[in-house]
Amino acid sequence: MSVVVRFAPSPTGYLHIGGARTALFNWLFARHHGGRYLLRIEDTDRARSTEEAIRAILDGLHWLGLDPDEPPVFQSTRFARHREVALRLLAEDKAYRCWATPEELEAMRAKARAEGRPMRYDGRWRDRDPSEAPPGVPPVIRLKAPLEGETVIEDLVQGTIRVANEQLDDMVLLRSDGTPTYMLSVVVDDIDMGITHVIRGHDHLTNTFRQKQLYDAIGASCPAFAHIPLIHGPDGAKLSKRHGALSVTEYREMGFLPEAMRCYLLRLGWSHGDKELLTDAEAIALFDLSGVGRSPARFDMAKLLNVNAHFLRLRSDAELIELVRPFLAKEGLTVEGEGARRLLAGMAGLKARARTLVELARGAAFYLRPRPLPLATEAAARLDPAGRAALAALAPILAAHEPWEEAALEVACRGFAEGRGLEFARLAQALRVALTGSTVSPGLFEVMVVLGREEVSGRLGDAAAGRNPVLPASN
Repeated sequence: MSVVVRFAPSPTGYLHIGGARTALFNWLFARHHGGRYLLRIEDTDRARSTEEAIRAILDGLHWLGLDPDEPPVFQSTRFARHREVALRLLAEDKAYRCWATPEELEAMRAKARAEGRPMRYDGRWRDRDPSEAPPGVPPVIRLKAPLEGETVIEDLVQGTIRVANEQLDDMVLLRSDGTPTYMLSVVVDDIDMGITHVIRGHDHLTNTFRQKQLYDAIGASCPAFAHIPLIHGPDGAKLSKRHGALSVTEYREMGFLPEAMRCYLLRLGWSHGDKELLTDAEAIALFDLSGVGRSPARFDMAKLLNVNAHFLRLRSDAELIELVRPFLAKEGLTVEGEGARRLLAGMAGLKARARTLVELARGAAFYLRPRPLPLATEAAARLDPAGRAALAALAPILAAHEPWEEAALEVACRGFAEGRGLEFARLAQALRVALTGSTVSPGLFEVMVVLGREEVSGRLGDAAAGRNPVLPASN
């Protein structure tokens, strides 16, 4: 059997972490088994489905590298097919028309609430003669669900799960306006798309029992089901925005890499020994549903940042320059000419200190900013009159120094400090502020080599003369 899976989001919002992980698990399962990974946009809720959300889902999947193997299927274009199946079930006496009024349904709900149980339709039109139908009330079509026995799901993650059929009522297949319900549309589409495995969140489990009954009524083989655990926050509570329940687009804007997101999402609910950091090739080779746990996974932003830092350092310096360009552009900085040369020369030192592309852009900005270099408020406070005087005296010495290499420059600066009776650490701090505008940066002498003799002389002169503007304090 060739494996066919699908990711089926509803376009009523953006693609969030939970949906992205579901798409990833489906993609990996298909790749591992040499099968197909499909996308279905479940836009049957026309009132809430938006083109903006559809674009966000497609863009998010594309950025994550999880494009489907075929063009997406839009569920709303298949209403005629869904309706056809419901009417066939009606003709085969596997479904029936129900004329229960809104008032009757509300009375059922009230009774259920009073008895402390879930609302279930009581089947009052299951065997009644349609001639008794009240005038002016358009009917719905309901499935004739089995009244006795139990529905059993052999879930590939959760194991064998059973529910007594008396706990399931006759679900609606077609609404009174003739439109199909979500439950009908999902089953018909999965059958027509040849889906062999349904891999989705644990929150869909209650739907699965009803859908299993519908497969049986249609006479179609049921796909294998795998309900993966939900994602919780680090405190064990339901994942929310304060934990990191952001859209995939927001993670991209925060400077995360798609390969890091794939690696991290893989480990939310799936494991393989002690191996934490997997390439795509390793993940495809190892992934199977047997590695998916039953307990909710816990989202950890600190761990995601560490994973991203790992994959950021695996990228080539040239790739990172291209990736960081849009983040630098937001600061009004362009990467061209001498700035591009500096960035390429200094990227090894920059990426070792960054966890995201945003941090990388912030760390790299000093290589691109024009003179006089703006100083961060906390950095400017470190550049006192004694420091400025030391820089003024050091500048001509460095301007004539040879060779312009890290080790030689360090020897020169240490010798200068010793000759003047200065504490080298204080001199180094003044140098760092003058050359980078900050109190933190890559190695000081690495920075000097990357900037070059002329730029170093100019920046030291600016600092000594007090020409640097001071940036407002960050919040």
